[in-house]
Amino acid sequence: MIPALRVIIHMGGLHRLFPFWLVGLGLVVFDFQLWMLAAIAYGVVIQWFNEYLIHRFIYHRKPPTAQSPFNRLYRSHIGHHEFPQDEEFFTGDDHWFPLRFAAGSFAAHMLVLWPLLGFWLAAKVAWVALFVGSASAFAFYEYCHTLAHLNVTKGRFGRWVTREHMAHHYQDHHATFHVTAGMGWIDRLFGTAHSPAKARERYDRRTMMSIGMDPEDLRLVTARKAYGISKAPRHIA
Repeated sequence: MIPALRVIIHMGGLHRLFPFWLVGLGLVVFDFQLWMLAAIAYGVVIQWFNEYLIHRFIYHRKPPTAQSPFNRLYRSHIGHHEFPQDEEFFTGDDHWFPLRFAAGSFAAHMLVLWPLLGFWLAAKVAWVALFVGSASAFAFYEYCHTLAHLNVTKGRFGRWVTREHMAHHYQDHHATFHVTAGMGWIDRLFGTAHSPAKARERYDRRTMMSIGMDPEDLRLVTARKAYGISKAPRHIA
């Protein structure tokens, strides 16, 4: 637990969300109303789905053919698959993305809630849901993800999280897109739960670490050089 916390307290995305989370926590503590519990629960569920959808449809989208957008995808996720224990690749390099995403979601919720609840109540509902509920769930996601990748002694919880997430990295990158502990139901809901039979059928030792791409693909080689990496990752047995 402690090694994972040491990593996530330095994550830029969490730093940028923290002041907004603190304001939301203040609202909950000093102006508590029962609806806030429902708002927090809603925000948590929204983040669970965001986690899955972003991982599956943005990070695992078809790799761009143009080098510049490919480099961005490499830095945000492909590099993490090639070097899964490198802390530099635990998160992408755009540390403002979580805050921009939360701000956009806040604006969208305000457009829906303002006519129904009035400006100030709509703002409080959206703030508590997104900057307390969703942001807290996002921090827990980062903790689970970091714990899964750290090579440290782990208890039962850590072994469980690691076993589930490593199936995505080392057995079948087409499945198991959830990371947060206990969220396997989302993969089952969308038909991407881990299947040992499908994993064996799809498994390709040479391309597993590069999520299906030839590890000598020029785009990969160029992206590695752009980020100071001189060689392809070590293949797994």
